Amino acid sequence: MIRLLLAEDQSMVREALAALLGLEPDMEVVAQVARGDEVLPAARAHPVDVALLDIEMPGLTGIEAAALLHRELPAVKIVVLTTFGRPGYLRSAMESGADAFLVKDAPAAQLATAVRKVLAGERVIDPTLAAAALAEGANPLTDRERDVLRAAEDGATNAELAAALCLSQGTVRNYLSMAIQKLAARNRAEAVRIAREKGWL
Repeated sequence: MIRLLLAEDQSMVREALAALLGLEPDMEVVAQVARGDEVLPAARAHPVDVALLDIEMPGLTGIEAAALLHRELPAVKIVVLTTFGRPGYLRSAMESGADAFLVKDAPAAQLATAVRKVLAGERVIDPTLAAAALAEGANPLTDRERDVLRAAEDGATNAELAAALCLSQGTVRNYLSMAIQKLAARNRAEAVRIAREKGWL
């Protein structure tokens, strides 16, 4: 029996997924959580073979939870599910140790097949997202540029960003300027929007 952990913050979606996967003769949902920071404790409390993680969750994102799970319990296979077909998410998910990356509106049979394939050692990636990720190319932002853009998302001033990130105001300006330039944006707000849409933050 394949033991599954479901991590999804929307209870109706989570329960529907659990019900559909529970119909598979070789699968059992042994744990369900609504937050990314509950994934690792649940996987430790209920030994699982495969974790299905939504990307957008409170506590930790699905990608952050995947990285933690991959590091702490490397035998657990990871399937990342998303509503948002953002190419940058795919790259981030694969780098975090995910074995599969699928959109949520895929048929339940396709999801069950993906679970079986990752257990057999295969990687499963939604073909449309894979093509988009290849066309998009790599994330041009450095880790520090991403940090500064994330911190700037709520409209903080350069002085506030500098204090929050332990950087000088000049350094913050330089990071913002480079990010805006790389994303061909007109200002920091547009840079944040573009980076979010592409899944680069």
